Amino acid sequence: MKRNEKKKKDGRTIFSYTLKIVLLVCASLLICGTTYFVYLTKKAEYAASQSYEEIEDRDMSDKREVKVEPTQDNVSILFIGVDDSEERQASGAGSPRSDALILATLNNKERTIKMVSIPRDSYVNIPYLGYKDKITHAHAYGGTLATVETVEELFDIPVDYYVKMNFNAFIDVVDALGGIEVEVPYTKWEKDENDQNSILLEEGLQLLDGRKALALARTRKWDSDIERGKRQQEILKAIATKAANFTSIGSYGAVIDAVGKNMKTDMTFDEMTHFFTYLLGGIPQMDSLTLAGTDGKDPYTGAYIYVLDEQNLLETQTILKSHLGLIPDSSNLSGTTSDSNIEEAADDDNGTSEDAVSRN
Repeated sequence: MKRNEKKKKDGRTIFSYTLKIVLLVCASLLICGTTYFVYLTKKAEYAASQSYEEIEDRDMSDKREVKVEPTQDNVSILFIGVDDSEERQASGAGSPRSDALILATLNNKERTIKMVSIPRDSYVNIPYLGYKDKITHAHAYGGTLATVETVEELFDIPVDYYVKMNFNAFIDVVDALGGIEVEVPYTKWEKDENDQNSILLEEGLQLLDGRKALALARTRKWDSDIERGKRQQEILKAIATKAANFTSIGSYGAVIDAVGKNMKTDMTFDEMTHFFTYLLGGIPQMDSLTLAGTDGKDPYTGAYIYVLDEQNLLETQTILKSHLGLIPDSSNLSGTTSDSNIEEAADDDNGTSEDAVSRN
């Protein structure tokens, strides 16, 4: 055999072996990737089953004639952040209150989301109690059901789903995502999940870990409850954006674990999958709404309350109803934002008011 022919044969042999190795590696990666995807899916299904919790005696909202189908219907989701953690439970701190309430409506056709923050001291009727009180106390007295019913009555729209997270869940989710970028408006020491002033927040655009993000979401004394609600919406947007653009597939397991341990929701796994797909299709337009009002005092206890502006509340109701398709479009309506300042008065919010119970 001539030298040139031998070189060509050797070259073809080396190329053939190299191609086989490459194909073998690709096949192995594909098999591993498929196996990992199946593993993540099963892991997510288990986490969803652990976090699934129906509201007792409630199959769907009384304001719906039929149960919604999130793949085609416009729906609403109430996000409930409760002032609870593993440490607080261990210390016997009592029934948790809602520390953050954000109602989101999703319009499938427009691919838009409207979010309204409800100040925790809003003085509203609580159907579960039969009288007016701070909305934060609805959860302390009647849990998720009382909170959902109160929000439904407040806006006169159905709450189709709820998502409830405690401090631990919030921290774990943000950490699993690798932190979130948020504009911090000040430099200040803030309370951690155990109410200790151990978190230093620094002014400017910051990459916040879970504990710092929680401290920013909870702060109440810096400006007003309205600004606090805006910050919470920005944090929620940052989480949604990070989740939609999540590139580290190896960390998905950590996110799933975080959600499964300390979150409760009445969404099934299939419904969760649809909402996640909703985000993966590109971040939808998110519009923020705030509730105007003035500061006041509870006529029975003298505690600080936030008195909602009735006209602004009616406008907000109309916008949300329109966005859900319950009434004709109201896009010509504009004002739902307010820069109203609320000076946080010293409050009895280390626990629910005993005087309130006597009003029942």
